[in-house]
Amino acid sequence: MSQSPPPPVPRLTVITLGVADMRASIAFYEALGFARKFRATGEAVAFFDTGATVIGLFPWDELAQDAALPDAPHPTAFRGVTLAWNCRAPEEVDAVMEFALSKGAELVRPAEKTGYGGYRGYFADPDGHLWEVAVAPHIEVGE
Repeated sequence: MSQSPPPPVPRLTVITLGVADMRASIAFYEALGFARKFRATGEAVAFFDTGATVIGLFPWDELAQDAALPDAPHPTAFRGVTLAWNCRAPEEVDAVMEFALSKGAELVRPAEKTGYGGYRGYFADPDGHLWEVAVAPHIEVGE
């Protein structure tokens, strides 16, 4: 009887966002303070260090083509996905929200206390990708 190989180790390494305007989206994420990696790719694709994973930006139509899916129509409703920017304190959430809005983010939901003992708000990037900025009980945020 042969032994099957061990299962692969699960890793979330890159979150790729389809965007309509690479130049504007690159400028937005740089303005938020994310460090760009691999600048040699120009505006064809952009990668940003998030501390644990990487955010990738790729033209919406090319990302759809790469996945063998139609690129239209673009969703106008909630997509069922959010990105999270976890903070250490409600004051940090407020500061991040104010900062993101000053860099061109759209306010989706003002920061407020949650029913689970946290504090959170939402903003959208130039392509409508949602970011939750939050303090959540029992989630430790490192440097």
